[in-house]
Amino acid sequence: MSFAVEVQDLVKVFGAIRALDGLSFSIKPGEIYGLIGPNGAGKTTALRIVSTLILPSSGSARIFDHDVVNKASEIRKLIAYLPEEAGAYKNLSGDEYLRFMAKFNSEDQEALDKTVRNAAEISGLDERLRDKVKTYSKGMKRRLLVARALMTKPKLAVLDEPTSGLDVLHSVHVRKIIKRYVAEHGVTVLLSSHNMLEVEYLCERVALIDHGRIVAEGTPEELKSESNVENLEEAFAKVVGLA
Repeated sequence: MSFAVEVQDLVKVFGAIRALDGLSFSIKPGEIYGLIGPNGAGKTTALRIVSTLILPSSGSARIFDHDVVNKASEIRKLIAYLPEEAGAYKNLSGDEYLRFMAKFNSEDQEALDKTVRNAAEISGLDERLRDKVKTYSKGMKRRLLVARALMTKPKLAVLDEPTSGLDVLHSVHVRKIIKRYVAEHGVTVLLSSHNMLEVEYLCERVALIDHGRIVAEGTPEELKSESNVENLEEAFAKVVGLA
């Protein structure tokens, strides 16, 4: 089987810190896969390597059969990456920002306009897209950034804490958009989140990561059943010996 993402024995060392310590996992095309764990577990490092932003110290990561070290430019044409602390140009309107970003992937004006219309629908910001980004709430900015990540219908969307800091209504909107995009366009999603409700709603499979290694993997129901607990937080705590 050809995987959308295939990571094998991935190691990343920053000085004396071993952020990833033999990380291995694979994601099927069209799957929503979650990496969850405490701060410092290596989640964001893994996402950055998959997104070709940093190089591994050893091991391998392949995105649609392209190696992240040797084929980074090809991979960047296939993916979209949304970091947890992403920002947008505050003095542009939402529409201007989306148009500026869409130019990097649009062959002509017609394609650009279609991409921006797609982003507007994803964001659900309607008339507020005419306003400058600096007037947006944190939730509105995040919806704009999720729209930017998904508007080109990437083969792989890498989302680091996609609903970080959002209230309930904004979070629900973003989750529904992610779920719908996978169903309608076959987008593969690799996400990290501290919100276990979000992970259970979105992810078909989940990897629990601790100290740069996967300590358990399966569907949310499998992980809860194996640990004989009611939620993923309790499952993780039990797996790493905190419960």
